[in-house]
Amino acid sequence: MKKIILSVIATLALGLALNATAGTDTDNDAGWKVMVQKVTQLKDQTGISGFLQKDAPDYMTQGYLNAFGDKVEGHEVKVVGGLPYGAGQAIMIVICLGLLYLAIVKDFEPLLLLPIGFGGLLANMPFSNVTTPPMMIDAVTQMVEPGGFLYYIFEFGVATGLFPILIFMGVGAMTDFGPLIANPKTALLGAAAQFGIFMALLGALGLSNLFPETINFGLKEASAIGIIGGADGPTAIWLTTKLAPHLLGAIAVAAYSYMALVPIIQPPIMKLLVPEHERKIVMKQLRHVSKMEKVCFPLIVLLLCALLLPSAVPLVGAVMLGNLAREVGAPVARIADTMAGPLINIITICLGLAVGSKLACEKFLNAETLGILALGLIAFAFGTGGGCLMGRVMNKVCKDPLNPLIGSAGVSAVPMAARVSNKVGLESDPTNYLLMHAMGPNVSGVIGSAVVAGVLYTLCR
Repeated sequence: MKKIILSVIATLALGLALNATAGTDTDNDAGWKVMVQKVTQLKDQTGISGFLQKDAPDYMTQGYLNAFGDKVEGHEVKVVGGLPYGAGQAIMIVICLGLLYLAIVKDFEPLLLLPIGFGGLLANMPFSNVTTPPMMIDAVTQMVEPGGFLYYIFEFGVATGLFPILIFMGVGAMTDFGPLIANPKTALLGAAAQFGIFMALLGALGLSNLFPETINFGLKEASAIGIIGGADGPTAIWLTTKLAPHLLGAIAVAAYSYMALVPIIQPPIMKLLVPEHERKIVMKQLRHVSKMEKVCFPLIVLLLCALLLPSAVPLVGAVMLGNLAREVGAPVARIADTMAGPLINIITICLGLAVGSKLACEKFLNAETLGILALGLIAFAFGTGGGCLMGRVMNKVCKDPLNPLIGSAGVSAVPMAARVSNKVGLESDPTNYLLMHAMGPNVSGVIGSAVVAGVLYTLCR
């Protein structure tokens, strides 16, 4: 009996071993076939193959299921000139390398153009998937493939409008409103410099009427484009994410590019509109501003904004919080230093990468982008001209002399525009320093562009 039982057990063990061996061989054969198939398809997943592709990825054109299982519809992807999608990506990589060149070699707004340019490089690398949204790849098991890291950075900080608010907080912590408090009438120069915003807005609507087949700007898109004229990048990004997020890449690049080109764009306009004898006007020295005035100023501005234009409170409030921390001094020095240092630096990196992620070829290489770039330049030029002309008017009607050159600083590219005003003034009179006087309209332009953004958001939302 014992021998029979042992024989049965041995027979079963042998059978199991033989089946296992056969199964392993079968699995190995299947595994090798899959591996060989993947190796042969590897050439189709290289960047070289990606640049040769004619069509955009399927999830763009055919749609996909998002992380919640909802269908996101696809859309037609067009690249300017009817170029293949891969060729468009290659062109965008060249453009992004150009942005990096301006940042690194020419020192044009390097703190922003560098991360924006690098984000654009990442976004246009074929098959990198750094900007793809999370997609449900199996509706039965509800398996979700995570999105790219730039997608999450954009959704967290830019789509919500959080990053521009935090940057404004840092700007406030670095800004001295003393020149504006000492000479309040220069706030009119900051207001006049916002004229370019409305010119670009009207221009965008005009382009849509002239070229209805290739350019389609509604009031929301025109308002977002117009804000470029304020030369305030965070404000432009904040308003664009609210009104026209599909134009974010082009508007952000235009805004920051023209901010970087302030020393090139502004001087010819200033010299054209302000005659030589007015450029030599020497302004009265600014009075001393007490600490109490500086502490009360951000609180008063915030309360007035809340009463008159609540929609601008997020932007204005962030600036005033940062400035209040700066002016209070020692008791909150660590808070002010964090806002003006680590916080704004970290957010600048994330904001630049997020904006760069929108420099995809299907969104940037089109007729609308070219129109945005042209309108941005027009807005910037009219803003500079409006400030200078208001300066000439104020010099005629005000008791104290006022050099019209400081009006150009109202475009709010802090502090670069003020430095340009000072430089052009020194060219006419080497002893006439206008820097502190120009800071008045310069910082008022920051408030002015935020207020205009609030007005446009209220009217268009």
